[in-house]
Amino acid sequence: MKFAIKLTVTIALLIAMPAFGETLREKVLKDAVISAGLVRAAKTHVPTSEAMVLIGKELFESKLLSLDKDTACASCHLDQFGSADGIPNALGTEANGVGLERVSQGGDIIPRNTLPFWGRGGQGFNIFFWDGKVDNVDGKIQSQFIGQEPSTDPLVVAVHIPPVEIGEMVTDTRENEARQTEEVESATAIYELLAERIRKHPKLGSALAEARALPVEQITFLDAAEAIAAFIRMNFQLKPTKLHKFVFDDGMLSDEELSGGLLFYGRGRCSACHNGPYFSDFKFHAVAFPQLGFGKNGFGVDYGRFNVTLDYNDRYLFRTPPLFNVSKTSPYSHSGSVVGLSDAIRAHVDPLIYYDPDTMSLRERADFYERLTLWANTPLKGIILDNKEIEEITVFLKTLEYFSDQKVRIVD
Repeated sequence: MKFAIKLTVTIALLIAMPAFGETLREKVLKDAVISAGLVRAAKTHVPTSEAMVLIGKELFESKLLSLDKDTACASCHLDQFGSADGIPNALGTEANGVGLERVSQGGDIIPRNTLPFWGRGGQGFNIFFWDGKVDNVDGKIQSQFIGQEPSTDPLVVAVHIPPVEIGEMVTDTRENEARQTEEVESATAIYELLAERIRKHPKLGSALAEARALPVEQITFLDAAEAIAAFIRMNFQLKPTKLHKFVFDDGMLSDEELSGGLLFYGRGRCSACHNGPYFSDFKFHAVAFPQLGFGKNGFGVDYGRFNVTLDYNDRYLFRTPPLFNVSKTSPYSHSGSVVGLSDAIRAHVDPLIYYDPDTMSLRERADFYERLTLWANTPLKGIILDNKEIEEITVFLKTLEYFSDQKVRIVD
């Protein structure tokens, strides 16, 4: 009887143990990643039309879609910067070059950091921009169009925004003052002008008409937006990363990557917000990053989600950014105020390390105190990570790297 009991216990222990060749640390991390919502990359893909993707790429790269023909989508979303632009605050119209060259030559400042495109428009990726100004999380689109949305596809709606934004793709000049309104009619007039350009273009018009199976004269800006959305969905769709291969295909991680992953899902509490298929909960949180530039609300202030909802409780909240290819998309935060990835991680748990009252105005200090108060009510409060642990998390995040197949360029 004693032997039978011992044998039963032994079998139970063997069953509970990780598979042969898999350490306990590996099993714990795999279980944590799956529990947090990671799925195979292919499960996030949305079917697209090859013809629409090809013409969408041409439109994405063309300056023809900016009112004054000086800016393309690709001006701020380039391969060498992980589909972002490599600078703290984006520069839109009247800017030239790429990266720091763009800064040195001047241009119209967009007071937020350019978000990369990885996974945009995939299954379940239905909220866009730092402040979520295009949102379909609850099954109904909320946007600046306020009930007059041009599409039921939130990515297509999001594509409509930059071409009518002052400073982004509409130059802030006296000639364009009549278009600087909050009316949908002003945007519609610009869309018609841009659509007419496409219809008259010897290559773009015929290619888009063929992809849409329409006569050229019936092409609208919505057709162009749907093509650009198709290109974004295909070119920036999630692909298997080292982490995917580790979790689903018995790939290997280094000891440092394992340690960083266990911290990410454990004591570091990173996965409290960075979870799901895209490493984002698509909710809004306050992290007391330094504010760089004049801010969306001016005078060095950016109220974040409040600018969309006008709810006092949404001040300083920003959507959790997804983390795929995050190691390539420096600088970080809504204002691009932190250059290094490890420094961005540190800012989450120890924001005071970047606080220098001697360099801040009274207004800037008061603003920082407000953000710090909100940060203290997040899951980040009370976390202590030393430099070695932060570096381990940084190394773990590099397991989320992959590359797109098509190369983006800018076409005059």
